Amino acid sequence: MVTETIAAIASAMSPSGIGIIRISGPESLDVIDRIYQSKNGKKKIKDVHTHTIHYGYIVDNSNVVDEVLVMIMHGPHTYTGEDTVEIDCHGGVLAMKKVLETVVKNGARPAEPGEFTKRAFLNGRIDLSQAEAVMDVISAKNEYALKSSLSQLKGSVQESIRDIRSKIIYHIAYIESALDDPEHISVDGYGVKLREEIKPLKAQIVKLLKSADEGKMIKEGIKTVILGKPNAGKSSLLNILVGEERAIVTNIAGTTRDILEEQIVLNGVSLRMIDTAGIRATEDQVEKIGVEKAREYAKDADLILYVVDASRSLDENDQSIIELLKDKKAIVLLNKSDLPVEVSVEYLKNQIHAPIVWISAKEETGIEELENVIKDLFFAGELNFNDEVYITNIRHKTALEEANKSLELVENSIEIGIEEDFYTIDLMDAYESLGSIIGESVGEDLVNEIFSKFCTGK
Repeated sequence: MVTETIAAIASAMSPSGIGIIRISGPESLDVIDRIYQSKNGKKKIKDVHTHTIHYGYIVDNSNVVDEVLVMIMHGPHTYTGEDTVEIDCHGGVLAMKKVLETVVKNGARPAEPGEFTKRAFLNGRIDLSQAEAVMDVISAKNEYALKSSLSQLKGSVQESIRDIRSKIIYHIAYIESALDDPEHISVDGYGVKLREEIKPLKAQIVKLLKSADEGKMIKEGIKTVILGKPNAGKSSLLNILVGEERAIVTNIAGTTRDILEEQIVLNGVSLRMIDTAGIRATEDQVEKIGVEKAREYAKDADLILYVVDASRSLDENDQSIIELLKDKKAIVLLNKSDLPVEVSVEYLKNQIHAPIVWISAKEETGIEELENVIKDLFFAGELNFNDEVYITNIRHKTALEEANKSLELVENSIEIGIEEDFYTIDLMDAYESLGSIIGESVGEDLVNEIFSKFCTGK
């Protein structure tokens, strides 16, 4: 049971128009009553109606600390489920600190990172998947990541998990009841029925697991490696996409020898752009290391942008790059389209089953088409967060994998004719694994670990 009242600055610690100090807990109204002074001094603020805003001052021993607006919210209809007060003060760093010091001096303690959201979870206002989505909303790096996090915050993951768990617990309850009362409830042939009903449950889990790869890219960005021969225009492309001169560009082949990584957003999609050394046969030991690094990064890439100098014919170095593109998502960029074309486009089409886009890094053309191709290649156009659930959390993915394995064990038990009472062991494991996603079967240590990653004030 929560008995302490906590407080923290809930806005950025930087000069701004408004700063927010949040107070939550059983003594919130008493704390604000000790330090608030209304403009006309008529009414004690702890006696006002809930969800109302009041103009006045924060005072410390009759000394005015700041001019403020105070919002009073009675539990349980608050973010944490507790009595909550929010103080809107001036947004100077010193002003916010002074107000918080006054609040703490009068009965609250400083909140730990994520403690407000942790209380919302412990008080049943949100489940654990929604709590984690709160931090994802704050840290979202692109439009899709924000939409996905907001969808999870509204309960999209929770609904899917609860639906699967409700069906699993039904079978557990039926088998347990039959074992306790075999005269009235029979499990004869129940394995056949259970095997058929597990199939759609596994299909639901597998569908969620399949979304995890897209979910990871939505949240963290598409790992995009730029490959090509020296002087194909890789670094020039990176500079255009980033919008500034991040990579050194010269006419000297082999200028780029190390890896350069930048995070960019194209058409609402985050890309982790990685510029690599030009791939060619070389005796230069330093350049050779850069070429090997490029090959290694290509193996782990979500997307490869193969930049081809369209004004030059293909050679054995291009062939070695084409080999790296096998079984990878790739886009061929025919650069230097402002010059006479020497490359064999037909050959590239036959060798690489990937979209081809004409660009000119010099003229900065073709970039918009590249953006649209990337979006279509990964997300088939627009992502619909109203109908689809995307798993963006590695903890959720691991729990789903464990649940799927447990259901496979049930299927195996049915197949080899094991007694029905053994089914419940693996069914319960699946139920518990899924429960860990929404916080219905997690230990205190995991809860503390999750919320320790939050920012203070949230």
